[in-house]
Amino acid sequence: GAARPPRPGPPPAGRSGSGREAMAAGPGGGAAAAGGPGWRLPGRVLELVFSYLELRELRSCALVCKLWHRVLHGDENSEVWRSLAARCLAEEALRTDILCNVRAFHHAFSTNDCSRNVYIKKNGFTLHRNPIAQSTDGARTKIGFSEGRHAWEVWWEGPLGTVAVIGIATKRAAMQCQGYVALLGSDDQSWGWNLVDNNLLHNGEVNGSFPQCNNAPKYQIGERIRVILDMEDKTLAFERGYEFLGVAFRGLPKVCLYPAVSAVYGNTEVTLVYLGKPLDG
Repeated sequence: GAARPPRPGPPPAGRSGSGREAMAAGPGGGAAAAGGPGWRLPGRVLELVFSYLELRELRSCALVCKLWHRVLHGDENSEVWRSLAARCLAEEALRTDILCNVRAFHHAFSTNDCSRNVYIKKNGFTLHRNPIAQSTDGARTKIGFSEGRHAWEVWWEGPLGTVAVIGIATKRAAMQCQGYVALLGSDDQSWGWNLVDNNLLHNGEVNGSFPQCNNAPKYQIGERIRVILDMEDKTLAFERGYEFLGVAFRGLPKVCLYPAVSAVYGNTEVTLVYLGKPLDG
């Protein structure tokens, strides 16, 4: 990616974690005080100050007042987020053209919530399945969703094998099992689309073919599929390229649901990138 400007130098002497908390609380000790006239610093100055904070502290600052929220959410490539990226992301993640912003990295595959037969590459977004016989292996993302509307892209960078499933899963869904099966959708804790045979799967049953059209085209390696989770309407939909393929699942439960994939082919790789709120139209 493009070269990033260096992170600002160390904060002034005497600055500590308690000082950062005081900034977030405001001079009067309350969140409302921080939004007062005396704290309405120019956006560029606020960016510089925020660039010293860690993610958890930035989340708290975003709740202080509308001004701070606007500064932190106005540009995900601002100095605040680029500085945070330089501190917390691996060099390979920073160099990859997959990384669009720090938020995408924090929504990527979890290295602690995947099958023992897969590993997450250093770019943070790509799963590599080891060539283990008679095993189906999956991975969930670090962050799940119980509200709002969310979109992410998934694509295979190797052979699909006999089953290659993308979809969503609760925290209780298994991420490994014996044999070559459609792991996502094999129980009531996951919902999946098998890209090999275009079947929708949930609770161990086939819920019909997808997309619902005659002679639906099969997935091609490298083709990006956009997954759209709408927790307001409780639906899961898919897009291919710029084509909306339709709603695949309705009536999703009001629980925390995680983007997930499952694969069977040895040395295949799957990449997942969180996009944020889907664009309508």
